[in-house]
Amino acid sequence: MNIPITEAKAQLTELVRRAENGEDVVLTRHGRPTVRLVPTEAAPRRKLDRALIDEITRQAMAKMKPGPWDEGMYDEGGLPK
Repeated sequence: MNIPITEAKAQLTELVRRAENGEDVVLTRHGRPTVRLVPTEAAPRRKLDRALIDEITRQAMAKMKPGPWDEGMYDEGGLPK
């Protein structure tokens, strides 16, 4: 995404969010690329951590055995009888 510096001033928070999420954000002056917004190392690390947590959760859920379930065990509020 290319955006003039004059427009970027009003959208800085959104542009930073986009750059953090991996989008290519280039600020232009008189139509020429001037500056590229890039995330620091911390942002990609967060994505990696989230992916790792999701994978561990998926694997744990796959190993779980279904437990006993009986509709009569719980009241309407979901509490045990």
